[in-house]
Amino acid sequence: MNFVTYGGVTVGLLLLAWHLADWWPGSKALRSSPAQHAADLLPFLLAWSYGVLAILGVGGLIGWMAETTLWISNWLGDVALVWGIGGEAGQRASATIYLPLTQAGGGIVLILTAVMIVLARKTRYGVDLKRGAWCGVCLGTSAGIAGFAAAPIAIAVNWLGDGLYGAL
Repeated sequence: MNFVTYGGVTVGLLLLAWHLADWWPGSKALRSSPAQHAADLLPFLLAWSYGVLAILGVGGLIGWMAETTLWISNWLGDVALVWGIGGEAGQRASATIYLPLTQAGGGIVLILTAVMIVLARKTRYGVDLKRGAWCGVCLGTSAGIAGFAAAPIAIAVNWLGDGLYGAL
């Protein structure tokens, strides 16, 4: 399993900030219809959850793609930190406890992968989904709040997979 560095977390937070700045409707518009504007964040949040699950997967093609995305994000963020502000490269920012997916949870992630590919290609939310998945891959194993949110998501998907595959 790859680990996330401060550079990777920086890229993930940059993607999150970019999306929130792009989404922000303004204070007046947000007060007039908060539910509609909050609903506009749902595709990003769904994709973020998928990205977290993809990086928690332990192998296969999906895991390789997630780990490659994380490696590239770590590298890009480390380069930006070293050359931009004079920081150090390669410092780990990952959580010490890592909850992998079970076999049934991995089956659910495979199903979600097919759904995400179709949604990213066929809907107007393609950019939101891609940005959200990338953000989830970067922040899913971090030691911060986003990393702590990964554990309940993994538990829920493992539970769903156990229920679905156990019922078949």
